[in-house]
Amino acid sequence: MSSELKNINKIDKTQLSKKFLTLISKEINNPVSIMEVCGTHTMSIFRYGIRSLLPQKITLLSGPGCPVCVTDSKDIDNMISFAKLPDVIIATFGDLMRVPGSNSSLIKEKAKGAKIQVVYSPFQALELSIENPDKKIIFLAVGFETTIPTISATIVEAKKQNIKNFFIYNALKTMPKALEALFNMKSVNIDGLLCPGHVSVIIGKKPYKIIPEKFGIPCVIAGFEPEDILKGIYLLAKQIKTNNPCVINAYERAVCDEGNLKALGIIKEVFKEDDAFWRGLGKIPQSGLKLRDEYKDFDACTYFDIQPKSFKKPSSSRCICGKIITAQATPLECTLFSKVCTPSTPIGPCMVSSEGTCSAYFKYVK
Repeated sequence: MSSELKNINKIDKTQLSKKFLTLISKEINNPVSIMEVCGTHTMSIFRYGIRSLLPQKITLLSGPGCPVCVTDSKDIDNMISFAKLPDVIIATFGDLMRVPGSNSSLIKEKAKGAKIQVVYSPFQALELSIENPDKKIIFLAVGFETTIPTISATIVEAKKQNIKNFFIYNALKTMPKALEALFNMKSVNIDGLLCPGHVSVIIGKKPYKIIPEKFGIPCVIAGFEPEDILKGIYLLAKQIKTNNPCVINAYERAVCDEGNLKALGIIKEVFKEDDAFWRGLGKIPQSGLKLRDEYKDFDACTYFDIQPKSFKKPSSSRCICGKIITAQATPLECTLFSKVCTPSTPIGPCMVSSEGTCSAYFKYVK
């Protein structure tokens, strides 16, 4: 441990944040760009005014860490198609309700009479299937490694109870392969990566090692309090200055280097790796999950034999969510931001989700 950090845990939180700001200033000589991947990091950075406290030479950019935001447009259209089926109840997290598809959204279909229920966990969706045996319940499975274990456990329970009317629409994604694809993009210029705390609780430290090894980009796993984020930025700045990239776990109170083995185990039991489509990143091999054969009866696409549709982007749409979640633009560069696109009239998912970058900018910057 460096001498600067030896006694730092004895300082109260306010003084701790000030200390890290001082340390950051000492490490920054040249302009650097740091990406925070997690949407919760994005909201915390804005909520605590961290951007305004940092040296001007540091630029913070948001990455593809909002699961709703990276859900591909064709998946949104498919979800809307399922909502139109007879004798079907769609169970979904609330953020998906207002994400626009080609011509509609889930909330619009609900207004037209579609049976759509907002739930707070996949187990609530399973309860709906038990309470409504004459209906088919389709849970819209969107999320990263943070939510995948709970979804996996729900599917295991559904199989155990021999429930025949519970299904998922699978739009699940895993983070490491997406980060690799992101840094393979020539248009992305990032000097350091603030790794997602929640995802890291599940997957641990090892999956990020390819980032410093292949791309020479330092990584720090950080928590969500101001002092956590500033500590992460300091450790990144120090690595950048010394040109010694590696992965540092700075969130040890929640993240084990090996991850949550029980959670990883149940994911592996239910799912196997598969290709996935990401908004802004396109098709990324092995960045998604597919139900294993013994659980394939819970796949809504297989049961209903609905083939995924090709998304037709409205000609009038100038939404740049894809560029925003790949750190190629900020919401302030979008001609729609805060004019046509607002939280009450969202044009893209980055304005819809509570973890979306556009939503954060609208709330704290506009």
